[in-house]
Amino acid sequence: MLVPLFVIATAQLMVVLDDSIVNIALPSIQSEFDVAPTLLPWVVNAYILAFGALLLLGGRIGDLWGRKRTLQAGIAVFVIASLVGGLGLNVETLIAARAVQGFGAAMAAPNALALIATTFSERKLRDQALSLYGAMSGIGIVIGLLLGGVLTDLLDWRWVFFINVPIGLVVLLGTRTLVPAARHTGRLNFPGAVLGTAGMVALVYAITRFGENGFADPVAYTLVGMAAVLLIVFVRTQRSSRNPLVPLSLFHDRNRAGAYLTMLALAIGPMGTFYVITLYMQQLAGFSPLRTGLSWLPFAVGIILGAGIAPRVLLKTGPRYVAAVGALLGAVGAFWFSTMTVEPSYWTVMAPAMLLIALGFGLGVIALTQAAVYGVASDRAGIASALLNSAQQIGVALGLAILAGVAASITAGTSETGPQALVDGYSTALVVGAGILFAAAVLALLTLSGRVSVEEHAAQESEPTHVRHAGQ
Repeated sequence: MLVPLFVIATAQLMVVLDDSIVNIALPSIQSEFDVAPTLLPWVVNAYILAFGALLLLGGRIGDLWGRKRTLQAGIAVFVIASLVGGLGLNVETLIAARAVQGFGAAMAAPNALALIATTFSERKLRDQALSLYGAMSGIGIVIGLLLGGVLTDLLDWRWVFFINVPIGLVVLLGTRTLVPAARHTGRLNFPGAVLGTAGMVALVYAITRFGENGFADPVAYTLVGMAAVLLIVFVRTQRSSRNPLVPLSLFHDRNRAGAYLTMLALAIGPMGTFYVITLYMQQLAGFSPLRTGLSWLPFAVGIILGAGIAPRVLLKTGPRYVAAVGALLGAVGAFWFSTMTVEPSYWTVMAPAMLLIALGFGLGVIALTQAAVYGVASDRAGIASALLNSAQQIGVALGLAILAGVAASITAGTSETGPQALVDGYSTALVVGAGILFAAAVLALLTLSGRVSVEEHAAQESEPTHVRHAGQ
């Protein structure tokens, strides 16, 4: 079981790591290609946009085409796009490669999660795999910063792309050990796929514009309106479709619907905080990119602890309490961060606060993942996983937009100047982050189940071995 576990964990690590690894290389990319400041953020945003917008499609394709096959295709696309990005001769090629990377990630991430239930039939092994998967969702960001700093400083910015090629090939080789799940009857609902994808593109693009231009951007509000119309029409078509992209019955279970909403709020706090504190480290504390990455190691420790503790606690209590405690720990950590001053205090403010936020995030992610994907019928595991991934990815984008927007607005409007103005903006943004995490705790208490998760065999369609293998 070690090889399948390594494959699933590494696949998740790759797609999360690319959320942050390129950030450190942006100054070098801008210098080499003389990139305009307005275009440079799209080296990051193209990946976030494609990843977040196409997750639903990637999850449903896995349900219909076969999850193992879809995971393999996603990793292959990711590797090829990484190679093209590393060889890119201009920023336009780089941005296009990042968008294709996002498409590959959207195919890989939900199907890696869905394959956990197929590959690990015993509850204990499945919980361990889920714990490692959840840990990769958090520490991948930190590893991305560290690896990005090391590769850019010691080699060249192109290696933040090239590093994915050998890792991806190893993962592809290892996917042969995964147990294939059945391909299910039905067809991909093309109108639903177009409407759902277009709506998600408009929504994620609006969020990225809010993050870039603040909350007064008229184009962003127009995109929000377009997203709302497209997604409303999408829901109406799903109700009447015999082959819906998103079976709306998934939301009839309050526990599962609550898990999606809570994940959205939970992801806003830590990732927005991550952005604000990284700016604080580099702009005020004077940390180098590599030292900034190393300074986030307590965050990695907290994620590992939270993800390791959560499965054992969930054997004794329900997701409601584990997720709520996790969100509250995150709220305390974000508020602790907000006590920052112009003079940086790493060991008394930053390190303990990031440990608390990460511990809470690790606990929350595992509890919410169990609530969202355990007991789902086998023909819907991929889309159920994709919905959870979508909630997390949109939460990440919202966290960046909201906290960055608040920080910028407060800094611009304060009577203070210089470093104190920046600290005022960052502190206020972190208080907002703490409030969002507190709201996530309340949401978890109101919507999630308080009972210990048990196997719902009735919901899991039994699949003879010969049928499963025939599907791949």
